[in-house]
Order: sequence, then structure tokens, then C-alpha cells
Amino acid sequence: MKITKFFFLLLAAVSLGFAAKAQTADDIIGKYVDAIGGKDKLAQIKSISTEATLNVMGGDNPASTTVLVGKGYRSEAEVNGSKIIQVYTDKGGWSINPFAGGDDAAPMPDDQYQAGKDNIWVGGSLLNYKAAGYTAELLPKDGNNYPIKITAGKRVSTYYIDGNTWLLNKITAVASMQGQDTNVVTTLSNYQKTDFGYLQAYKIDVDLGQIQLGYVLKSVTVNKDVDPKIFEMPGK
Repeated sequence: MKITKFFFLLLAAVSLGFAAKAQTADDIIGKYVDAIGGKDKLAQIKSISTEATLNVMGGDNPASTTVLVGKGYRSEAEVNGSKIIQVYTDKGGWSINPFAGGDDAAPMPDDQYQAGKDNIWVGGSLLNYKAAGYTAELLPKDGNNYPIKITAGKRVSTYYIDGNTWLLNKITAVASMQGQDTNVVTTLSNYQKTDFGYLQAYKIDVDLGQIQLGYVLKSVTVNKDVDPKIFEMPGK
């Protein structure tokens, strides 16, 4: 009986050892990839286009994004009759923001470009951290969430993956806004399967402290033909 009990304890210890070893950042990220469609499916995505409603201070506004994977990201939103455009490419970024004092396209400050340049990739920094030369660290479990800290030079973002669904439900980061560091919390919910067969969060809420933004996606189109010229800065 004592020998049998010993072997049961030994097997239990070995099992716990394997379980503990499995809890790495890459393992959790892998489960997230599987949950949203799988590695092979994501590798087939060449472009993603979305149409959405952007809620700012209680008002709904039309918005859209276009991603040409590895090449460029463009977002547009029309607020109070004025169009805001942000563009990131693999070489730099530019924007048009009438609310910041100009109707002309202007190059992005480097800190803003660094914070958003990974939008040109499916999954952003989380799924492409190795290729970008970043580091990933699995932090202690937060409730049912597995937090993964991605460090990209001076930029640090934390991605929270739900331990039941294995879907990403929150991202926290620090962004520079008008020369001041601001805590940014992005919450993702209402995941739906697209026609292409991968899961996309259709509700995205962004808390910038004094400003809250809410995106509700109306449509997601995968592998639509995209003209690379839409990422070129006007007048350049």
C-alpha cells in the first residue's frame, strides 16, 4: 500500500510539473491563435477591411479601417463633419486631424508611430513579437485572465487572455498624448466568426482617461483587393 501510494504521489508530482512547464507566454498565445481560427487560417489573410460605428461623447460616427498585411494600416473616422485619418506603414506614419489644428497631412511623431506601427500585422504585437524583436512574459494569473507583457524597447503593453475562451479581452498600455503619458485600456468583446472563418471582436472600447471611444463593427471583409496608394501621404 505504501509503495502504491508513493507511485501515485510521484505520478501526480510529474503531472503537476508538466502542467507548470506548459504555462508559458507562447503556450497561452498559441491557445489564443487556435481560438480565433488557427495559425494556417491567419497566414492566409492578406488584407482586412472593416466598417464600424465610432461613439465619441455620446455621438455615433462612421469609421473604417484597412489593413494590407505587412504593408500598411489606414483608419478613417468622420466626427462632426471632419475626417480624421491615421496611417501606419512599414516605413513610417502620417495623419490628418482637424481637431489638432490642421487639415493637411503631417508626419507622425516617432512615439505615436512606434505605438501603432504593429497594426499592419494580424494580431499586432502579440502575435508578431518574435519577428519584431520584442519580448513576451507571462505574468501571474489575474482572476481568470492570463496577462502577457510585451516589451518593445521603452513600450510596454499587457494583453489579457481569458482562461475559458482563450480570447483576448483586454489590452493595457501607456501612450503619449500631447506630451503626457496616458494609461490606455482597450476592452474587446462580442467575438463573431467572419465569413473567412476566423473570430473577430466586433465591440472595441478604448478608455483614454478623459476620453472614451467605442467601436462597433458592422462588417469585416478579408482579402479584399487594396490599392497600396491609400497609404501614401498626400503632397509628398
